[in-house]
Parts: sequence; structure tokens; C-alpha cells
Amino acid sequence: MSEPVLHQQPFTNIQTLKPLILTPGDPAGIGPEISLRAWLAGSHNIVLQGDISYFREIADKAKLAINFAEYDAQSFAGNRDTNCHVLHTPWPVPPKLGTPDAANAGQIITAIEQGVAGVKKGQFSALVTNPIAKDSLYQVGFAYPGHTEFLAHLDGHGKRPVMMLANAELRVIPLTVHIPLSEVESSIEDADLSETLLIIGDGLKRYFGLARPHIAVAGLNPHAGEAGYLGRFEVDKLAPFLADFTLEDVQISGPYSADSLFHKEARDTYDAVLCMYHDQALIPVKTVDFFNSVNVTLGLDFIRTSPDHGTAFDRAARLNARPDSLIAAIKLAENMALNAHGN
Repeated sequence: MSEPVLHQQPFTNIQTLKPLILTPGDPAGIGPEISLRAWLAGSHNIVLQGDISYFREIADKAKLAINFAEYDAQSFAGNRDTNCHVLHTPWPVPPKLGTPDAANAGQIITAIEQGVAGVKKGQFSALVTNPIAKDSLYQVGFAYPGHTEFLAHLDGHGKRPVMMLANAELRVIPLTVHIPLSEVESSIEDADLSETLLIIGDGLKRYFGLARPHIAVAGLNPHAGEAGYLGRFEVDKLAPFLADFTLEDVQISGPYSADSLFHKEARDTYDAVLCMYHDQALIPVKTVDFFNSVNVTLGLDFIRTSPDHGTAFDRAARLNARPDSLIAAIKLAENMALNAHGN
């Protein structure tokens, strides 16, 4: 049995960590507001991308007492800094909360590109991305199914990006993501399982400080197929694969019935769960802690986390958004960066 999940060791040298870069996401959504609220809550080792005048406008409207400065690496003081630093990138069109404008889509994309470049060059320790609205980006020729696929393209190594959802109690990974449930079983190949497990195992060791992580694997069918009576996928494919597959210093077990895999006693026996489809993974992690769950992309050559929610255009103008998930994403990215550097 592995050690309890997700509890990190306290770090004493966080002041040595280079700042995290926060992409703006869509400026008409809640991204700018929650970025400011995260900074005000104590996440000072961050650099915000976007228009500094727009951040000032948001802070004024939300009655947030924040001093701003354009980012300069020489003067940035990390968690001791009393100014919120902004990597100033003006918006082509003044954003209007709640109303996305495709005229700003190109700059949204450029900001992501600049953020990735900064992390890969070592200027920043990790990338934290605010939510985007893909329909606006599609209007200017965005050619990727989503944020994660674009980041994998920018990474430039052709690796499979793996989505992990994590909070203080649970880590889950959906093997298949945005496909119809009717296509899940036929889409799963041994190569998908082996590559995903390899990336999960490497990520848990490298970024979460687990010497010998335990990955539990959920079955696809009810009761993991009930010995073939409720489906043959586990008997014919998944169980034989897991019996033959090994990773150095990684314990892999399963397949387990998903309905008994996520209660507290079960969670204490593993470090992450590989699920077969989207909702099988996301329902338990959001039920355990809806507001503090974080989206992590494994398989990249840089650290990327994101709040586990969207742009919330419908409520952006209220300026009362909760920053919990973004704060959790910042803290997790910091811990991942420190683990990656052996601190």
C-alpha cells in the first residue's frame, strides 16, 4: 500500500522558485478577476498576462485594493512583492465582461504562446492557464480541439497530453475524454493504455514526489464486467493487459469496479485512478471537492495547471467569482515545480 494521497511535504525554499506565469484566458470571462483575487489572497509569486489598464479597471470595479507594476524580472520580489506584476499585452478591443469578442481572440492565442515560450526558456517555473472560449478562437482559425491539444503542439514533441484532475483527496485521469460513451470501448487500444500509464507514473514521481506510486485502474463496465456477464472488455482486454504490463517503481492494480473505488477508505490505498471515460473520472473528483479541483496536463515538457471551470461569461459582470480553483492551481503548480527541481 502506498502512502496517503496528495499530502505534500512543506517546502522551506519556495522563495527560490521563479514566478509562475498566468495566461489571461478570455478577458470577457472571470479569468482576470480571479487572477486578482488569487494575488490578493496571497499568491504573490505570479505574473499576470494582459492589459494592465484593464486589470486596474477590474480591480476598481470589484473594489480590490491592489497596486500594479509592469513585470520586470530584476525588480520582481516573488512572495514578498507588494505589487501585482503584469506582463503588459494590450487588448486590440477593450473587453466587455460577459461579452466575448473575436477581435481579441488572436491576442488570447498569442498570450498562450508567449506563456509557453517563457516557461520553456526557464523565465517562469510553470504555466497556469485561465479559461478560454474555443468558439471565439475558431473564428480566427484556431485549429485545435481544445486548450490542451494546443499546448501539446506548442511543446513540439508529439507526446500524448494526459489530463489529470486533482484535489487534496483524489487524483483521476480519464483515458478517453471528449468522445461519446458509445465509442469508448472500441476506441481503447493497448498502446493508449501503456502510454497513458507511463506518463501518469512518470508524472507522479517527478511532480508529486512519490517514490513508488500506486495507480488503480477502473473497469469500464458495471462491477468491472462481473466476470464477463456484464461485458467482456475487462475479461478479454483490460485484465490481460494489466497482468502483463509493468513499470519500474510503479504499482498498477485493477481493474476495479468503479462504484466502490472512490470512498475514503479506498482512496487511502492508491495515489491516482486511471478511469476509462470522462464522467467516470470527473464526477467523483468534483463531488469530493468541487471548488478546489485542478486540471493538470501531464506528458508535456513543462508544468501546466488550470482551474477546473470555464469562462463563466454569464456571471463575469457580477465581479463576485470564487478564486478557489485558481488558487489551488497556483499552489499545485508551485509544489510540482519544487518537486521537479528536487527541492
